Amino acid sequence: MSMEFNHKSVLFDEAIAALELNKNKIIADGTAGGGGHSREIAKTAKRLIAIDQDPDAIKVLNERIGSLPNVSIVQNNFSNIKDVIASLNINAIDGMLLDLGVSSFQLDNGDRGFSFHQDAPLDMRMSKEGLSAYDVVNSYDEHSLADIIWKYGEEKFSRSIARNIVKAREKKKIETTFELVDIIKDSMPARELKKGHPARKTFQAIRIEVNGELDRLREALDNAFECLNPNGIIAVITFHSLEDRIVKEKFAEWTRGCTCPKEFPVCVCGNKPKGELPFKSKAPSEKELADNPRARSSRLRAFKKY
Repeated sequence: MSMEFNHKSVLFDEAIAALELNKNKIIADGTAGGGGHSREIAKTAKRLIAIDQDPDAIKVLNERIGSLPNVSIVQNNFSNIKDVIASLNINAIDGMLLDLGVSSFQLDNGDRGFSFHQDAPLDMRMSKEGLSAYDVVNSYDEHSLADIIWKYGEEKFSRSIARNIVKAREKKKIETTFELVDIIKDSMPARELKKGHPARKTFQAIRIEVNGELDRLREALDNAFECLNPNGIIAVITFHSLEDRIVKEKFAEWTRGCTCPKEFPVCVCGNKPKGELPFKSKAPSEKELADNPRARSSRLRAFKKY
């Protein structure tokens, strides 16, 4: 298998511009992947910290940008940004980029189990460690499965999917992606099978559960905020409404000023904004959507610290 670690970066130019790069800045790319953003950042920034939890990505990053003098490559989860910079004897950073898309490499590489288009062992672990999709599908009770598929996939047939997963695994363990796809298809009315791939939402939900993605994102935003110098920027590319909501709400919290009732003549709460939003949010252009349909639901948001 060749290491084609090409994550077609969505909103690429917009994300790079949002970081307001210059030659004095230390920037962390929390989801370095195949190094597309990282390579671009390293051209301008004083120092780049390229972080990824996927060991395959780390190999590729070392090949592609490991020889650049201003680059440090670290295998870790981006939520551990404080530990990462401490290990490099760095006190603070001037920017952090998070591109939350699953890389095309992970989706297209059959044996990782991320894709519902290829038959593979049920895995979906970005770090190749810990809880796997196989564990979730074969050991979670029906209520927990339905809850995850509804909450993380926003799948309206979550209950019948969970019921049929439990029924199927009583006969034999569910081991592959296509076995799971067949169960999902059998759990939906025929008319639904025509509306895009029926397994997309369930696969998303299981992947989020396996990798603890939403919890890691919340931790990462809080920890990145603490690591930022004044005028430091956090830029985040999200790919579904659950991620986007977390980022939007966190940025809103940081930019909120006085919360006193309007009738108070003076502020008594003392709340001051911790920063500002350089722009509201950015969506892909029509041209980008034509080139890369995977970009459909993506959004870029940024926050600049005071």
